[in-house]
Amino acid sequence: MTSKFSSDFLNYKKELSDIIKNFDSNGQIFGSGDRNVIKTIEFEGITLNIKSFKEPNFINQIAYQYFRKSKAKRSFEYATILKDKGIGTPDPVAYFEFKKGIGFGKSFYISKHDLPDLTYRELVHNLNYPNHEQILRAFTRFTYELHEKGVEFLDHSPGNTLIYLNDKTYNFALVDLNRMRFKQLDFRERMFNFRRLTPQKRMVEVMSDEYSQLIQKPKKEVFELMWEFTQEFQRKFHKKQKRKKLLKSFF
Repeated sequence: MTSKFSSDFLNYKKELSDIIKNFDSNGQIFGSGDRNVIKTIEFEGITLNIKSFKEPNFINQIAYQYFRKSKAKRSFEYATILKDKGIGTPDPVAYFEFKKGIGFGKSFYISKHDLPDLTYRELVHNLNYPNHEQILRAFTRFTYELHEKGVEFLDHSPGNTLIYLNDKTYNFALVDLNRMRFKQLDFRERMFNFRRLTPQKRMVEVMSDEYSQLIQKPKKEVFELMWEFTQEFQRKFHKKQKRKKLLKSFF
């Protein structure tokens, strides 16, 4: 087993290791899917979020063991980088990796568990949410901050931004961190980064208006490229969904 701990949890190596070794019988399931399982557990007066990454296929078992960083390790390292850059994300606690024969087995990422007031997804599904436009403009400023600080969040999608409402100010935090690049982004890359967030044209209009003021480009130019990338993503997404339904109908 390979593991690494944040400085605040170095004194709890054994306790956290025992939690991971007994993951199946510990904690409450918070979210699960085809790929990963997330649990919460009470530990030393705080709630921890433990993400168990699915064991990779044989090719990736070799890749993760010898050539690539695991998703758990990347999540831990990227969270640390975001914190250093002053960008919101739940505090990283530790990661664990297990071998499987000559290859890579399962991995786990632990962070503090945050309870936001909402996620970006609620803005997509409820255009009448109180102060919808103000929150959306604040989110756009947050995304601009990511771009200015050289962060390309490849999974910038509706469920991966936590939103905290503090009177009339809004704070944001990123989750699901294992796919990121750190680089200077050009204009097209910045617009491309918005493509997965919403199919709602009105929301894209608001975001492009706010971003155009920040980047000092014509609103029309910003909107047209942001909307072009959004429509392209939606076409591909719905085509993929139709293909999945068709395949399921044969089995």
